[in-house]
Amino acid sequence: MTSGRAVLPRQLRVLLLLAATAAVALLSSACGADTVRIATDGDYEPFNFVNEATGEIDGFERELGDELCRRADLECEWAINEWENMIPSLQAGEFDAVLTGMSITAERDELIDFTAPYYPPSPSVYLARAGAGDQAAQGVVGAQSPTIHSDYLQAEGRDYRAFEETGGGIEALVNGDIDALLVDRGYALDKLAEFAGDLAVVGPEVPLDQGLGIGVPDGSDLREKLNEAIESMKADGTLNDLLRKWFGEDVDTF
Repeated sequence: MTSGRAVLPRQLRVLLLLAATAAVALLSSACGADTVRIATDGDYEPFNFVNEATGEIDGFERELGDELCRRADLECEWAINEWENMIPSLQAGEFDAVLTGMSITAERDELIDFTAPYYPPSPSVYLARAGAGDQAAQGVVGAQSPTIHSDYLQAEGRDYRAFEETGGGIEALVNGDIDALLVDRGYALDKLAEFAGDLAVVGPEVPLDQGLGIGVPDGSDLREKLNEAIESMKADGTLNDLLRKWFGEDVDTF
């Protein structure tokens, strides 16, 4: 079963987003608007993905980011960037923020600053084929690398299959190439709905992070502006509404 979203080759997705980003940049420059460049990886549905029909970034984080920029009176530019280069590219000034399903951890907090969480702390879970049982979590496990999931498995001394994209891990799981896949709970909820009856959560929950936050360079004034916008969305309930819209009623909320 699929979600109905055809998967474009990654190179084509990148080219589409580069063209869209360039057009937005030219328009913003012509209008004299202040802009904030936001990077995402475009390959972590429903957090972020490339909408085939429009060729634009879509998903929970796109809708969230646009609303945060509106509340903070900022003009947003969106761009695709490779996940493994997110923090180095942010540090190099290639963009102003990363909004891409990035967990807040002590190690990352030493490299960049994070906003307050826009997605609450939630334990990671093992996905397995339905009927596999909890023992699947002790079998051949997959994880996207480099992520908190691959870091955890390494620290535990586990042999695991590394995937550049979590979608590759889902394909391997469905095909029976791995027994379980360690993922964020929100991602798991989406896949349980997509593969209704074919996948299940198994084994122990694994608490690994402090929630998801927007990454900004150390000392950036943007952090305070985004924090104010995040807190306003929490206060009026729109952030919880957005979480339920994209992840369903079982999602953790603020």
